[in-house]
Amino acid sequence: MIKSHLISINDIARALGISPSTVSRALKDHPDISTETKKQVQAYAEKVNYRPNALALSLKRQRSNTLGLIIPEIVHHFFSSIISGIESVAYAKGYRVIICQSNEDYKREVINAQALLDNRVDGVLASVSKTSHDWGHFKDLIDSGIPIVFFDRVCEEVETDRVVSDDLEASHLATSHLINTGRRKILHLASPEHLPIGKLRREGYLQALQEHGIEPNPQYIIQCDTREEVKAHSHEILALAPEIDGIFTVNDFTAIAVIQLLQENGFTVPDQIAVTGFGNDPIASIVSPSLTTVEQKGFEMGQNAVEMLIKRLENPTAFIDFRTVTIGTSLVKRRST
Repeated sequence: MIKSHLISINDIARALGISPSTVSRALKDHPDISTETKKQVQAYAEKVNYRPNALALSLKRQRSNTLGLIIPEIVHHFFSSIISGIESVAYAKGYRVIICQSNEDYKREVINAQALLDNRVDGVLASVSKTSHDWGHFKDLIDSGIPIVFFDRVCEEVETDRVVSDDLEASHLATSHLINTGRRKILHLASPEHLPIGKLRREGYLQALQEHGIEPNPQYIIQCDTREEVKAHSHEILALAPEIDGIFTVNDFTAIAVIQLLQENGFTVPDQIAVTGFGNDPIASIVSPSLTTVEQKGFEMGQNAVEMLIKRLENPTAFIDFRTVTIGTSLVKRRST
């Protein structure tokens, strides 16, 4: 069999001794083409595994029906849930999705944006990397007529649609839960503050303390949001451990890493120090003790983001105000508190 990537309408025409236009119309079930010719063309096309040239079709239609997705990391329950939500809507509406992973690297994010531009995607969904401070690559996409919807980690400097979790309320809820279980000296393992999620989760933590009459201690905020950073800050965390009684972390992986660090050094969770996470990764229910954490609705976030993008693509001349959709969260209470 001839390899499918070599087959074109011209190849089929030559093999059957008919014109390329006849092949094209037969494949589209055109009424001017006889039933016998249609059957002959369609049978041969199936035999050689013919596929229409997607790039040629997109050039002709000025639409590729392809969406680009830039995500910090795929091996992460929250982001994989978002991908599932995006694909559930996109494929149902006739769009394909090209997935790019920035791996928390600004330079790779720039390369991803250029690759999506080169591949003539109709629109882009993006969650920015932790190391991104410049937004020219996203502005280039918009200047090229490609709309963007940001989700979770959004870029405030580029005016566009956004879908976010209620990060401030969620972190307020998690910190208040620690306080309501009798904790007063609560350490916050935080994300970089240049990210809106980092800033909002810190604000929610500080608000909860102030509402309960607890004076915030600057020493109780450490920028530390990965397993590797828990290891790097282990001396600092262990130095504070004898005086603190609670820890609120910005994600579950950091929470689990700090629980393990405490346990390895003779501290008991939650008796001496209670710990809350953020994200409700499946591992949160498996670790010991099981982790109290914020439930983020990743699947719903993905659905909302792609619906907003497709609405813009399918109404190109309509004026639609840029919107920010906020997805509610809830606290899942487990044994770590």
